[in-house]
Amino acid sequence: MPNATTTNEMKIGLIAGWGNFPVRVAESLVAQGYEVTCVAVKGHADPILKDICQSYREFGMGRMGSQVRYLRKAGIEQATMAGKIFKTVIFEPFFLLRHFPDLTFWRHFFPVFLTRTRDRKDDTLLTTVTELYASGGIMFAPATDFAPDLLIGEGVLTKRKPTESQLKDIDFGWTLAREMGRMDIGQSVVIKHQAALAIEAIEGTDECIARAGQLCKAGGFTVVKTAKPQQDMRFDVPTVGTGTIETIYKAGGKVLAIEAGRTIMLDQEETIALANKRGISIIARKD
Repeated sequence: MPNATTTNEMKIGLIAGWGNFPVRVAESLVAQGYEVTCVAVKGHADPILKDICQSYREFGMGRMGSQVRYLRKAGIEQATMAGKIFKTVIFEPFFLLRHFPDLTFWRHFFPVFLTRTRDRKDDTLLTTVTELYASGGIMFAPATDFAPDLLIGEGVLTKRKPTESQLKDIDFGWTLAREMGRMDIGQSVVIKHQAALAIEAIEGTDECIARAGQLCKAGGFTVVKTAKPQQDMRFDVPTVGTGTIETIYKAGGKVLAIEAGRTIMLDQEETIALANKRGISIIARKD
């Protein structure tokens, strides 16, 4: 846990996206005595954060100048990000009109959205966000610094162990997932008999798994999810939970392989118990 010796250091901003991850981080921060001011991304964040954080306000994705001013007014100098942002929204019709971007947004994202001199990879977009906040005097720290217990340890986590064939699929998929991560395409691949059934891109892990189920009606496949070789732990850290297990089960998968020490598992006991109930193996390994 980061040292906090002054009142100001006990204040922190939480940029909350979709899912349970921001909720778990908020609960951990409050338990440690932090005063949490939450910037809730509109259409993403769980409203339960209102009851956990000391301050809470929803903002459209384009209102980044307003977000920074809101945090600075609360005396915030450090913040953390948690939760998924659905990247597909930036390709919807009239995206920029619907999210009312402010001048601060345009000052930083103009090269991305209008001049097209920068790409739209996840790392590009999220690094631009951290630079925008830094220009307003707010520095980001990894959410896992405040909730390290969410990072999963190494080993076979379930009663059912992968078979020899599935271990070969994990090895095959691991190399492929790392390469996809290096190119900042996605974090997950789905493998059967050392053939790639589906590779995650903008749609996200759950949709990738569901597509594999449609392509492989026989099921029995392996899902491999790793961090990027260049993973910035401040954002986009691989995350799994009960929802991941249910998606794998419904699609017909049998194995989930994740990277130990660099993957967040939400509700670990419940997730492992569900995997045991569904007959799914979970293995966490080092690179």
